[in-house]
Amino acid sequence: MLQVILAGHTLDRELVRALRAGELPAEAEPTPETISAAYARISRAPEPVPELRAQARRDVAAARRSNRTIVFRMGHHSVAEHVLLNFDVLGVSRLALEALEDARLCSYTEKSQRYVTFGGEHVVPEEFDAAERERFERAVGEQMAFYRKAFERLHEWQRRRHPEQLRTKLGQETVEGWAKEDARYALGLATETQLGFSGNARNVEHVIRKLRHHPLAEVRGLSRALFDAAAEVAPSLIILSDPERFREAFGREVSDAFLRRGRETIERLGREAMAGVPAAAGTQECPRDGDVTLLDGTPEPDVAVAAALLHGASGRPWSDCRQRARALGEAGRSALVREALAELSEFDAVPREFEHAWFTMEVVLSAACYGQLKRHRMMTFTPQAYDPGLGITVPEAVAEVGLEGELRGLADRAADAWAGLASRHPRAADYVLLNAHRRRVLVTLNLREVYHVARLRMDRHAQWDIRRVAGSIAALARRAAPAAAALACGKDEYAARRTPG
Repeated sequence: MLQVILAGHTLDRELVRALRAGELPAEAEPTPETISAAYARISRAPEPVPELRAQARRDVAAARRSNRTIVFRMGHHSVAEHVLLNFDVLGVSRLALEALEDARLCSYTEKSQRYVTFGGEHVVPEEFDAAERERFERAVGEQMAFYRKAFERLHEWQRRRHPEQLRTKLGQETVEGWAKEDARYALGLATETQLGFSGNARNVEHVIRKLRHHPLAEVRGLSRALFDAAAEVAPSLIILSDPERFREAFGREVSDAFLRRGRETIERLGREAMAGVPAAAGTQECPRDGDVTLLDGTPEPDVAVAAALLHGASGRPWSDCRQRARALGEAGRSALVREALAELSEFDAVPREFEHAWFTMEVVLSAACYGQLKRHRMMTFTPQAYDPGLGITVPEAVAEVGLEGELRGLADRAADAWAGLASRHPRAADYVLLNAHRRRVLVTLNLREVYHVARLRMDRHAQWDIRRVAGSIAALARRAAPAAAALACGKDEYAARRTPG
């Protein structure tokens, strides 16, 4: 059952000290809103910041009025960013988490199917009637039975392959984890999980508003639960999430029209525009690596990065820097990049000059892999809906233990159930699909983000599916920008790649 608990929030340190000492006055209210109200006054008040905080603590009602005026009447929403809210989210499906984790400027730590054994808990969609629930439960039961069978067989297979790992507790856990991460491809998107979710008040409000109009009932319920928890301690900072409270405070309606219908309009326009358009024959060949295709990008990305490095330090206009970057030639640009990054460690981000080169790629990937790739939230993602017609991703280990046929049969039956449910419930039908099912995602990322993805997801500790996709992204970037992307690799191979030869 869905449950949201406000686990923590920003609090003025003087209130924390009073709480520790047992000296908090009975009338005092430990709310994070005093911090945002005090900081909002910094730009206009002459008093030192500690005094502004003290004034806000002494009059919480005035602090809340100030927040409402400054954030909503004057439009300075950044003031709400000074308040951090932490939530425990329990009893939520993996499918619903895709909607929550679409917010790029928040933080999430999720119960991992790579490390935890799942026992069959799942969310039953409110959208289904009795007959549909029965069909759904049969499918989920079958998925769970296969998951248990696959885990046992994969675990035994890994134990036989890696007896040296069984000598230590850590090694035993590693072997068990390998089995879990492959068995999970049979788990459905309805599988129940939990996570920690943190965001500043401005972003939390955005999440609540966006989820409030989501087509899935579970996601709308999550929005209500987040609002109730946040409103308990920061009512003056999330007014846009509550149309009634907004109307009371400002005497007008808050417009949710785009949040309510914008995505639906875009989808309708897309269907109408593409209706009757045949599949293109003989389309232009794009660079491809595995399931990743490079569609577009910065012309001459190596020149762009080299010119940006020169521009930041030379004091010369961009046109001069670009001319010089071209004149350097490939070898010169490569030497420039390597010298610029000579002291960069595997834990450092490349300079922002690398953001001036960007790429758009189309990725076909499993639900299991999508859950990992989308955590690199500064990239731009626009996913298509899940499409059983794209097939599934089968772990090599599942094939090795003789279960590929059974997994494909399980996925086919899930796809049949999906087709039967999708006519009435085009979005809720996705609950019955597996982690193995695939979708297309359009990804736009700059070269600095390519490095970030490569460092984390090409490392030997990364899971094989995301390691393969990240490797393809980095390979295509290196093909387009051999100088600037030369060091895009996993942390474990960075030292060797940094030293050529």
